[in-house]
Amino acid sequence: MLDTVPPPSPARAVRCSRALLSPWSRLALLVALLAAAGTAVLLYEPQRLLADGWPPQVSGGAAVVLFAVAYGLCAVAFVPRPLLNLAAGALFGSRLGLPAALAGTVLAAGISFGLGRFLGQEALRPLLRGRWLKSADIQLSRHGFRSILAVRLFPGVPFAAANYCAAVSHMGWVPFLLATAIGSVPNTAAYVVAGSRATSPTSPTFLLAMGFIVVTGLGAAVVAWRKRHRLNGR
Repeated sequence: MLDTVPPPSPARAVRCSRALLSPWSRLALLVALLAAAGTAVLLYEPQRLLADGWPPQVSGGAAVVLFAVAYGLCAVAFVPRPLLNLAAGALFGSRLGLPAALAGTVLAAGISFGLGRFLGQEALRPLLRGRWLKSADIQLSRHGFRSILAVRLFPGVPFAAANYCAAVSHMGWVPFLLATAIGSVPNTAAYVVAGSRATSPTSPTFLLAMGFIVVTGLGAAVVAWRKRHRLNGR
C-alpha cells in the first residue's frame, strides 16, 4: 500500500495564510515588485518605445490612450516623468500630448498609491518616528489635498516619493488623485510644449516653456530650504 500524506490541519493553514498576508510579507512583495519594475526598465528601456518605436498602425484616439497607459506603467517603474512629458509633446503635439501625459500621470499616481496603501501602509506606519517623518505624516493626513497640490505645483519632491508617502498616511484616494490631476497641469504642460517645439529650440514658445520649468524648479528649492530651516528651528 502506498503511504498517504495527511492533509494539513486547519490551524496550520490559518497560520500560513496569516504569515503570507502579514504586513511585512506584503511590504516584501511591494519591494520585490518595484525592484522587478526598475530592473525591467534598465534592461529593456521601454521609454524609448514612447518616442522612437511607436507603432505606426496605431493613431488617433487609440494612440493617445495607449500612450497614457504606457506612460503610467513606465512612471510607476521609475522612468522620469520629464522624459515622458517631452515624449508626449514630441509625439502628439501640445493639444493631444497634454491630456495623454496628464492621464498617464494620474494613472501612475493611482497605481503607486494603491500599491503603497495595500502592501506597505501597515508595516511602515509604526516606523514613522523621526521628526521629519512625523511632520510629513501629520501634514498629509490632515491637509492632504493642499499638501499634494503644493508638491505637484512645485516639483521638489520626487513623484514616486510623494505617492508612497501619501499612501502610508491617512490621506484619502479622491483628494490625492484630484490634487495630482490639478497640480500636475502647469509643469506637465511646460514639458509637453517644450517637447512639441524641440525641433526649434530658439522659438519663443520653447524658451518660455523652459523658463517656466527653471523658475518652478528654483521656487521648489526655495520652499524646501525654508521648510527645512523652519523644522530645524523648532
